[in-house]
Amino acid sequence: MKLVSWNVNGLRAAVRKGFLDYFHEVDADIFAVQEIKLQEGQIDLELEGYEKYWNYAEKKGYAGTAVFTKQTPIKVTYGMNGDSHPEGRIITLEFENYYFVTVYVPNSQRTLARLPHRLEWEDEFFDYIHRLDQDKSVILCGDMNVAHETIDVRNDKTNHGNSGFTKEEREKMSRLLDNGFIDTLRHFHPDRDDIFTWWSYMKTVRERNIGWRIDYFIVSERLQDQLIDSDAHTTVMGSDHCPIYMEIDL
Repeated sequence: MKLVSWNVNGLRAAVRKGFLDYFHEVDADIFAVQEIKLQEGQIDLELEGYEKYWNYAEKKGYAGTAVFTKQTPIKVTYGMNGDSHPEGRIITLEFENYYFVTVYVPNSQRTLARLPHRLEWEDEFFDYIHRLDQDKSVILCGDMNVAHETIDVRNDKTNHGNSGFTKEEREKMSRLLDNGFIDTLRHFHPDRDDIFTWWSYMKTVRERNIGWRIDYFIVSERLQDQLIDSDAHTTVMGSDHCPIYMEIDL
């Protein structure tokens, strides 16, 4: 089973930049996107063979998520705790043996003005994922807006304390991974320090691979033996993020 996740930084813009070419080429069983930046009716996306699920942000041109799946889920929920959340950040698909969750975690902002909100949100999300995990295995993917370890940032020394690389944000990721979950890319590539998923739009930054790894596939530990591969398609353009993928035998 092949799964793909991509922060497209505006789905309409990504479609103009070749999104559909990649989508059809990769032929994923489930394809999740974050930061779609659109409202219902603003895109006509024909994806033959896929069911489409959307969680739009109330604010126009902001955030939002979507999932395209070949397999029909038992149930689809939006947000956490029965609350749809106005920023459209979470979609959960329940299947027979697992939950598939895509997430676009709030950014703390350059000035860290939103860090308190982010940390409160993280606590609620941690509880939500663990409740799911108590029922059946979880596959979690998306833009987590944090570089977990120093090897996940090209220039880690100059970025300590910056949004996405604060002690507090990194500790929230550590808590998740220390409580029954696996960062699947690090499972296969524990020491690679050149795999990134986001680059600034500043000139030549991406060409020189000065990036951050802030997009993840994370799974329940009990799925470890079923993992086949996890990596990033770093050469795929169309967004300031690249797609990530995971293969698993379910």
